[in-house]
Amino acid sequence: MLAALSDTGARVRALARNPERLEGMLPPEDVVGGTLDDDHALQALTEGADRIIHCAGAVRGATREQFDAVNVAGAARVAGHARESGAEGFLLISSLAAREPQLSPYAASKHAGETAVGEALGDLPLFVIRPPAVYGPGDREMLPLLKTMARGTAPVFGSPDARFSLVFVDDLARAASAWAAADAPPRGLLEIDDGRTRGYSWTEFAAGIESITGRPVRLRQIPPFVLNLPAAVNGLAGKLGLVSPMLTPGKLRELRHPDWVCRAGGPELIPGWKPEIGLHEGLLATPGWQQPSGAGA
Repeated sequence: MLAALSDTGARVRALARNPERLEGMLPPEDVVGGTLDDDHALQALTEGADRIIHCAGAVRGATREQFDAVNVAGAARVAGHARESGAEGFLLISSLAAREPQLSPYAASKHAGETAVGEALGDLPLFVIRPPAVYGPGDREMLPLLKTMARGTAPVFGSPDARFSLVFVDDLARAASAWAAADAPPRGLLEIDDGRTRGYSWTEFAAGIESITGRPVRLRQIPPFVLNLPAAVNGLAGKLGLVSPMLTPGKLRELRHPDWVCRAGGPELIPGWKPEIGLHEGLLATPGWQQPSGAGA
């Protein structure tokens, strides 16, 4: 994201909990150390900024309170400072899960976060991007699935007939930079994808893997009971504050939802942008999932 924004020629300022992680990516004076509940840091971040892009979010947790602290209150706090600073526009990178808030505490928090940001901004132009599954360099959520499929098995958590959209991380970053570079900040809602209108079935996704590895990928439907118990245990441990889990009953409902195909909006909402990277090219550009030549049985 930082590289794509910097390529526009704009000066970029970023908030970082660990500023040393951005060393060499931005000048030190453009890295603001702090968190989303630090009003002093948020004031320093937004002061004098023309456009604000908010992409921080909590993805691990078990309760609404845990997710809301970042996805609702944190996002709204940034939006409030953006309004006070006199910014021209605000881009919120949300999640496609926000379309189905009844599924999980995470999904509900992303939906509520969109509403809270809009209220905090008032008349300030708001643009919301809802990404589906994002993959590419730096991704850690999709990588385990890609590795498993490269070994010949596609674990299907819900219906084999489910369909879903995908987007390569570079296309998402370019969309954000195109929004930032627009003459007037666009308003609207875009469920962003790679341009494949009906998304992918598990069979089509597996075929994309096969085209690169040359190895058959078999769909394996995971019986509900296999994950229900560990998800319930994780959920309880998360509520007790012992862990910050990823696999919870809510996450299982997300994984088992049959329709994660993007529909709202279209590329024309962001001047100068359209998706460029399809599944085959995106998989080839994603490191770390293919087995070395000769590895495995």
